[in-house]
Amino acid sequence: MTLKQPPRFAVLQLSGCAGCEVSLLNASEWIDQFDLAFMPLVTSAYDVPEVDVLLISGGVRSDEDLHNLRQAVKRAKKIVAVGTCAISGGVANLGNRDEVRRLFMSQTERHDLPRLLPKSQPVDSFVEVDLFLPGCPPTPELFMGALLGPEDFVASKTVCQECGRKKLKDMKPAHLTGSRGGEVDPEICLINQGYLCVGSSTRGGCRALCTRPGHPCVGCRGPSDLLIEKDSQAWLESIQRVFAAMTDIPAEEIHEALLSPQLSLFLFQFSDYAGTGQPPRPKEKVL
Repeated sequence: MTLKQPPRFAVLQLSGCAGCEVSLLNASEWIDQFDLAFMPLVTSAYDVPEVDVLLISGGVRSDEDLHNLRQAVKRAKKIVAVGTCAISGGVANLGNRDEVRRLFMSQTERHDLPRLLPKSQPVDSFVEVDLFLPGCPPTPELFMGALLGPEDFVASKTVCQECGRKKLKDMKPAHLTGSRGGEVDPEICLINQGYLCVGSSTRGGCRALCTRPGHPCVGCRGPSDLLIEKDSQAWLESIQRVFAAMTDIPAEEIHEALLSPQLSLFLFQFSDYAGTGQPPRPKEKVL
């Protein structure tokens, strides 16, 4: 007897706050009745597969939103717009409504509507910063280190030093495993196991919160003090040298993976101020 497969559904998140996704995850009735095939908040898939139902949250705010929307609806039998943002454009759409603009301008303390700058910029492009606390997010211990400066707080030079996994000279993978592929040995270095872990060049202080349980470091703490005052290329080259020594993975494969969105978000956060005339952030001001 062939078991009937449950209907498949996907959740496409456009520009929004992910509140609708969290609300769905707080419900449990659907778990035994549907097969969740796609939800970027909790899955690592990049494209919406063929599904019975497509839930769409968030408004269409960018050309990427529009592209993803048009591609996704082709693969679904039923389309459901979920939440205020998907139905009316949400908070971001308020500025497009004339009656809202008139109400906003009628308030005596308002002089004009805020304009979006051409691009998002770090705060030290405009003001002097006394201390940089990198992390996505910084751990509670790091917050206390920044606020209270306890004498017993000492951050290791790199995440690799805090991790403590064994590095093996006779275990050299030929290709990357992928961020979530395969079984992770709890004792052996993730690089030896073929994972793209950049903890060897990433500043410590997080206590290897990701790598200890088996998740590769993505570099959210920024480069170590040895690299902090150099440009981003120096960080990339440092990572590539580690992989050249510990693996047989082709350099081109490593380079391409380092430029992927999930890593480039962090690997370029402390890049040099090329063309801006600003000096690099001094390591003495980075916790």
